[in-house]
Amino acid sequence: MKKLIISALALVAIAIAPNTYAQTKMVGGAAMYPTKNIVENAVNSKDHTTLVTAVKAAGLVETLESAGPFTVFAPTNEAFDKLPSGTVGTLLKPENKATLTKILTYHVVAGRWSAEDLMAKVKEGMGKAELKTVEGGTLTVMKQGKKLYLVDEKGGKSWITIADVFQSNGVIHVVNTVLMPN
Repeated sequence: MKKLIISALALVAIAIAPNTYAQTKMVGGAAMYPTKNIVENAVNSKDHTTLVTAVKAAGLVETLESAGPFTVFAPTNEAFDKLPSGTVGTLLKPENKATLTKILTYHVVAGRWSAEDLMAKVKEGMGKAELKTVEGGTLTVMKQGKKLYLVDEKGGKSWITIADVFQSNGVIHVVNTVLMPN
């Protein structure tokens, strides 16, 4: 009986291990480990150096290292490059910290919203779902085919290019455009 229980536990451990490993995704050339928090993973992505610099300038590192959970729609460097010339440099100045913080917290939603959760909410909402951001604004989630995209309060559209990058304190969805609040 004891051997049967040990064998059963071993099988369960083997069955769970691939699922845990499968959650590790590559983003910006780096593995994103589900055992690390949002900041610990983001600093390793070469595609998110601008975002990490902005998070530091806004003083949001400690918040994004906390327990959360948070869902972060993380714009890539290319997303920041789409902004008008000089915008990022201006936002990173200390005198613009409030504006930078507003923009960054508009990319964060309380809770751990997987792509499956978002799809279900869109289906329930007959084609769209509204999410309240930490900033206080609203992001609209919509679906085209099997892909999700976000519409910001100014009508800008951002596609989720890499979904479900699970973290110890939430989930990151990589997006291709910076979202703008009103």
